[in-house]
Amino acid sequence: MNNQNSNAVLMVRKNAATPRGIGVMASFFADRADNAELWDVQGQRYLDFAGGIAVLNTGHRHPKVVAAVQAQLERFTHTCYQVVPYESYVALAEKLNVLTPGTHAKKTAFFSTGAEAVENAIKIARAATGRSGVIAFGGAFHGRSLYAVGLTGKVAPYKTAFGPMASEVYHVPYPSDEASLAQAREAVTRLFKYDIEPGRVAAFIFEPVQGEGGFHVMHDEAVCWVRELCTEHGMVMIADEVQSGFGRTGQLFCMAHHEQRGITADLLISAKSMAAGLNLSAVTGRAALMDAPAPGGLGGTYAGNPLAIAAAHAVIEIMLEEKLPARGQRLGDQLKARLHGLQMRLPQLTIVRGLGAMVAAEFRRADGSPDSTFTKAVQAHALAHGLILLSCGMDANVLRFLFPLTIAQTHFEEALDILEAALTAAHTAGA
Repeated sequence: MNNQNSNAVLMVRKNAATPRGIGVMASFFADRADNAELWDVQGQRYLDFAGGIAVLNTGHRHPKVVAAVQAQLERFTHTCYQVVPYESYVALAEKLNVLTPGTHAKKTAFFSTGAEAVENAIKIARAATGRSGVIAFGGAFHGRSLYAVGLTGKVAPYKTAFGPMASEVYHVPYPSDEASLAQAREAVTRLFKYDIEPGRVAAFIFEPVQGEGGFHVMHDEAVCWVRELCTEHGMVMIADEVQSGFGRTGQLFCMAHHEQRGITADLLISAKSMAAGLNLSAVTGRAALMDAPAPGGLGGTYAGNPLAIAAAHAVIEIMLEEKLPARGQRLGDQLKARLHGLQMRLPQLTIVRGLGAMVAAEFRRADGSPDSTFTKAVQAHALAHGLILLSCGMDANVLRFLFPLTIAQTHFEEALDILEAALTAAHTAGA
């Protein structure tokens, strides 16, 4: 290793060259990666349970993804789809129109980031309804661009010092159980009484499982309630599956869990693991809604980049051929069983929740208050022993597990052993 590129030297360079507003968790720098393994510039190996924040459901450098991108590199890298289109974009839209929940006629538009897709979904809803208001949930994360961060239901660090936020965005409590559903219903009733009439609300946007908010799973009856509310008042129901999509919850899309009850969203947003690390997002929705904006109203210079499109075709093929949603369900069940087994001797581990492989562990003190100190101690111990974990939740007291669905079983079990040791060490130390 060149000492000029050691972790310590690179950290000095990073701090001098990049702004503090880009928060960085790790004190080391990536050199190479393969599936669930990552090595830093000094040769230290880590097991990656962060996945670039839920981007690597098919792992680092899946051979089929690498081959697809390399093949596209040999042909062309960019034309701007709005200038000179290409068949692969159309073919991927056709696939998503079929694979996303619901048998109604659909169309798909591609963008570059989750936040960009969120903002375009709102534009589509506004164009289709002629309305301006939007309802979102507390604890939601919809992105960091200015309108998307307005939709996000968490102030620090996402909204701090960036106001004023976009107007006519309203937040209500996220319903993950019967009690919170009652609170959400009451909040919407008050909202329609105090702030905005339903006839001015264009859309209701929600995450079927909250990501940054703490991996809370939206209660079945709550999804049904949102659908009924949107249908009754002519609002567009938008499912943000940026983090929950592409196999993470035991289905290709989380909304498929609700499809058997006849519940489908009007617009579905996907990104992150759709292109295995390349910049791609999509809005898929009812054809009539998608056609509401005038020509030129949607798009973007890099939207639907051909390299990312090629990667997404490969990801879909991998998901289906390797049955990754089902494998994710099995791995998630194994992780939850391990965590449940630890709860008897770890009183801080109060809640284990999740859907499929979208699993979280929540930590609280004896008095019931959130224990972010314990969470940080577990995360730090795991990282020091080669396991990368991310925290989340409104109080930073939740660990989320975003392992690749392609992870080797031996590596998965190795990671669980490190996790158990980290939990035990934090408990013993009285963190």
